[in-house]
Amino acid sequence: MSGLHASRPLSWRHRLLRGALIALVMGFMAVLVLLPLAAVFIEALSKGVAAFLDVLAQPETVSSIKLTLLVAVLAVPSNLVFGVAAAWAMTRFEFRGKALLGAFIDLPFSVSPVVAGLVYVLLFGAQGWFGPWLSDHGVTIIFAVPGLVLATVFITLPFVARELISLMQAQGSDEEEAARTLGASGWQMFFRVTLPNIRWALLYGVLLCNARAMGEFGAVSVVSGHIRGLTTTMPLEVEMRYNEYDYMGAFAVASLLGLLALLTLVVKALLEWRYGDELAAHAPRGH
Repeated sequence: MSGLHASRPLSWRHRLLRGALIALVMGFMAVLVLLPLAAVFIEALSKGVAAFLDVLAQPETVSSIKLTLLVAVLAVPSNLVFGVAAAWAMTRFEFRGKALLGAFIDLPFSVSPVVAGLVYVLLFGAQGWFGPWLSDHGVTIIFAVPGLVLATVFITLPFVARELISLMQAQGSDEEEAARTLGASGWQMFFRVTLPNIRWALLYGVLLCNARAMGEFGAVSVVSGHIRGLTTTMPLEVEMRYNEYDYMGAFAVASLLGLLALLTLVVKALLEWRYGDELAAHAPRGH
């Protein structure tokens, strides 16, 4: 009876409800996501392709692009290493303070990026706790690249760790214990058993971490000092151009950020399409 019931065609009320729900979701996405994104590209190209390319070729824009990529290149691997280590500790060991560690991993999700930036200024600024010592030793963190990297690492810290923790908890440690019983060393167990099982979650976490690192504004704005050509990433360049009434230039740089975000989504979609079966096989149980 249950099979006959399941195969029955939907009533007109169910079809109406389904259509209304889909229309609501699609309309919501169109108004809040697609329309603003389209407006960015329209404004960026409002004066023609030549003007758009001229903005991207300007030294300030090139510098902001290079700095954004540099910060991401330094911040993302740092969080990759931390994420793997934190996930391993949280899922394979029992220790005092484990719940506290989990709370600290999630802290950047709940703390305002501006507050995070102010904390780094308090610690490493010229008048901060460690400022005088750093100054005496010729080390500059705030209003320099190290400050941008530290702020970005803090903001993006949970992405890799949280992707891995949920998966590794669901998978358990049976395969790793079996490998250890067969005589595998710690590194052999990690590279031949653990890493293949978590590689997709790891890649997802890295993609999300990279997207956030390149688009971070609040914390980076506080520690950068807005020194054009030296400490302005692409989001800061957008703000500065907008405040200077260079709207077309601001939207041109913003469109490049949008393209990077879309590229991240395309890579994610291609991975899901190409390796869909493997992704499903390594998904947490119950999902």
